[in-house]
Amino acid sequence: MNATPYRPLKLLAGLNTLFLVSIVLSLLGASGAQAQEALACTGKNFVEELGNTKPDLLAKAEAEAAATPNGQGRLWKIEKAGIEPSWLMGTMHVADPRILDLPESVLQAFNGAGTVVIETTDILDPRKMAGATASRPELTMFTDGSTLFSHLSEADATVLRTVLQQRGIPPYSVQKMKPWVLNSLFSLPKCQVAMIAGDAPLDIMLAKKAQAEGKKIDGLETAAEQIEAIAALPFDLHMRGLVELATIGSLVDDMNETMLELYLQGRIALIMPVMKVAVPERESSLEDYAAFEQKIITMRNHTMADRATPFLEDGNAFIAVGALHLPGQEGVVELLREKGYTLTSVE
Repeated sequence: MNATPYRPLKLLAGLNTLFLVSIVLSLLGASGAQAQEALACTGKNFVEELGNTKPDLLAKAEAEAAATPNGQGRLWKIEKAGIEPSWLMGTMHVADPRILDLPESVLQAFNGAGTVVIETTDILDPRKMAGATASRPELTMFTDGSTLFSHLSEADATVLRTVLQQRGIPPYSVQKMKPWVLNSLFSLPKCQVAMIAGDAPLDIMLAKKAQAEGKKIDGLETAAEQIEAIAALPFDLHMRGLVELATIGSLVDDMNETMLELYLQGRIALIMPVMKVAVPERESSLEDYAAFEQKIITMRNHTMADRATPFLEDGNAFIAVGALHLPGQEGVVELLREKGYTLTSVE
């Protein structure tokens, strides 16, 4: 298998839906030791590295980000005449303490909201989670008699088994799982996996806090819809990325650290351009990413904006979705503007 490091990095940036994160949590259920380990995140920030070694490439990435509509800010105020204001927050589906430590502006918006809306509330109900996988088992499991390893070369299968064992996951326990399930696990550094095993990711934390405070809570998608979008991507794309994601080592740590720091700075639109210049790319990966972006980002942006509208019309809602859904001409911010709302970055 020819390695193309940039492909899994792009998948890494957007593949983790809330549903897949919840599956990662279930995979870790028997690995409590990971949650107890004091694992430090050791990734480096590509932005700092580029600034020191290749400032011209960093300038190129920053120019692309600057040209992206609504690329700065993770909290947006939503207004429309005659309706109580609402809020839109971009999240990261991780449990890093730096992410869970919400700024005062977010806390004020959340505390004042009467309704909290996340990507999917199915993750809060084990019965719905079980139903989402049981009703469409082919979305997450091989049902044709094949296994994950039978779709790999002998060499790649050996590599994958070794990496799984290093993660404390018996290979036989995941051999019937579709590749995108494991991709979600491998897209997180071990330090972030340990954090998720020990604490709720940001979106789930917000939802549980809303429940505890008696707020109304709702979702924009179902778990089945999230996994359907991922399963609709070319199977070869997932398989090509699987072993790469499992074996690129510290690159995963660097990617996550870069994303996290840019997110905390509200520089959402800079995430993907930095990846382009920080990690070499082959032309053949462009078609893969175009399919990925259309299925996982753009199409879901339209769904989110459409389904957010009733909550916005009621007013006083706090809507939280993955941060990569916010920027761009077809990002959620711009799509809501097209529906007649005024959106203003708060940070």
